[in-house]
Amino acid sequence: MVNYVWLFMIVFGILVAGAQGHIEVVTKAALDGAQVAVKTSLSLIAIITFWLGIMKLAEAAGLIQGLAKLVRPITRFLFPSVPKDHPAMGAIVMNISANILGLGNAATPMGLIAMQELQKLNQQRPDTASEAMCTFLALNTGCITIIPTTIIGIRVLYGSQDPTEIVGTTIFATLCGMTVAILADRILRSLYRNRW
Repeated sequence: MVNYVWLFMIVFGILVAGAQGHIEVVTKAALDGAQVAVKTSLSLIAIITFWLGIMKLAEAAGLIQGLAKLVRPITRFLFPSVPKDHPAMGAIVMNISANILGLGNAATPMGLIAMQELQKLNQQRPDTASEAMCTFLALNTGCITIIPTTIIGIRVLYGSQDPTEIVGTTIFATLCGMTVAILADRILRSLYRNRW
């Protein structure tokens, strides 16, 4: 559906520009947009590489393991069907830790591994997401972020006077999002159980 919305906006924009006799604006906007996208992408690669390096240093120093120990009781509560020492639990903890540090790109591979491991536990209904998979998806989507590294990097890139001023509001907003995601997961899960 989203593809159709984008297609409509692009075609509509071209038609309006053509009807007004300014079709060259479309070409200029496409080229300018591509140039900005490449510049932003290259700059973000540098920022993400820097923060991934910081994460590796934190992992080597034991900070990630410490964060994982703090998160583990919460994950045990949220994922009671996942055995304590199962590889899925380790991937879930690492994914949440990366999301907390604002490293969504580093969290993605661990999220994929977590889903694969959760699928191995879901042998009875392989074509249906398990409760643990739904909870993980909700938590991954709405996880709290304490250090929004990518956003801070973008703000630095575009010359923000105080790129870190968003930290407080980001923590508040992501905490609200995570709370709503977990509550929605629990409520919808109980409704689904009662229905079937």
